Amino acid sequence: MSFSQTGRSLKKTRRGREGFTLIELMVVIVILGVLAGLIVPQFMDEPQKARVVKAKMQIESISTALKKFYIDNGFYPTTEQGLQALVTKPSVGRTPKNYSPSGYLPKVPKDPWGTHYVYVSPGKHGPFDLISYGADGAAGGTGGDADVNSWEIS
Repeated sequence: MSFSQTGRSLKKTRRGREGFTLIELMVVIVILGVLAGLIVPQFMDEPQKARVVKAKMQIESISTALKKFYIDNGFYPTTEQGLQALVTKPSVGRTPKNYSPSGYLPKVPKDPWGTHYVYVSPGKHGPFDLISYGADGAAGGTGGDADVNSWEIS
């Protein structure tokens, strides 16, 4: 087979396949659009769910520190003393006699939405209530704006 014959056979195989047709491209775009429409919404809510889980974990951690404070001192910090009483020994209100030299938390965390936890002692639902107001930062709400409460965490 000579060089000229090889060139002719290549030209014959290429003639029918010069690219995709407009219809083929549109079919692919429609399929990708349908897949994106089905898959993307499932992942859009994941960051919000992760923030709720993080808030629950932080509330459990703070609750454990409050219980250690109680075991050492026989009372929970007052609402006035707040959660800062877990970091530094309170100087207002009832003063703890057996305060841990290293405190009970290294610092008071903010909730995953960047706001302070609400601490009330005595609480309506137990010796203390810890609340994160969620994404909207206001009491109540549904979905991503729903509150995360210490008494609802099991």
